[in-house]
Amino acid sequence: MIEAPPSPKPSTKTNLVPANSSPMIAVRSLVKRIGQQEILCGVDLEIASGETLAIIGRSGGGKSVLLKHLVGLMAPDAGEIWIDGQNIIGMNERQLGAIRKKVGILFQSGALFDSMTVEENIAFPLREAGERDPKVLHAKVEEMLEVIEMEGQKDKMPESLSGGMKKRVGLARSIIRRPSCVLYDEPTSGLDPVVADSINRLIHRLQQRFGMTSVVVTHDMKSAFDVANHIAYLHEGRIYFYGTPIQLQQARDPILQDFLLGRSEQGVAATS
Repeated sequence: MIEAPPSPKPSTKTNLVPANSSPMIAVRSLVKRIGQQEILCGVDLEIASGETLAIIGRSGGGKSVLLKHLVGLMAPDAGEIWIDGQNIIGMNERQLGAIRKKVGILFQSGALFDSMTVEENIAFPLREAGERDPKVLHAKVEEMLEVIEMEGQKDKMPESLSGGMKKRVGLARSIIRRPSCVLYDEPTSGLDPVVADSINRLIHRLQQRFGMTSVVVTHDMKSAFDVANHIAYLHEGRIYFYGTPIQLQQARDPILQDFLLGRSEQGVAATS
């Protein structure tokens, strides 16, 4: 893995993580094979409590596979995953259920229930956890609608929502139980630049308001640079680079340069 050099100047971000923060997530030598293909080839990664990490890399490079491992949706062939001090490898579904209370996940599509209103979708995790008091449910949903800037939209059905609104509602559902960490799988995928920017600002605001740890898998480099304290580049199944956005922008490594510039190997050969 490339060790990024010290940044020549302090970042202008206001959401920097203290150097002594203990990791919320630690991944150790993680290996995953699917068929004959080794997708993850010994991933090592630490994510500090309260920080936002962006994971970038080429399509099909294992980013979403890594994300699914962090909540036990996939099991590795080797390695360890520590969430808030607990190794989740080998846990049964009941044990994983307790871990998933700490870690919310926003899927690409938002994954809303088509037959439920916005309010019912957002309240669903609370009902599943046994909350039945209508006043409590209503108050918590109203708080989440304020957080995602969708006040007055609680009675709408998913079919009447735009792509950006669906992702906001999906995010509200993910955080209504106040997890310590939120995982985002391509949160700006399929959105126009203005809506994508609003999602980026929402991710940043959640970190500031609730102190949530965020892991953002993305192809959108603007999103990565806008929201992340650190960026990890997953390449050929390993973390090839880890550093701050400034360090990545200043990197002269040709593999990183090709990715940042959207330059294929064939394109490099043709111009060399």
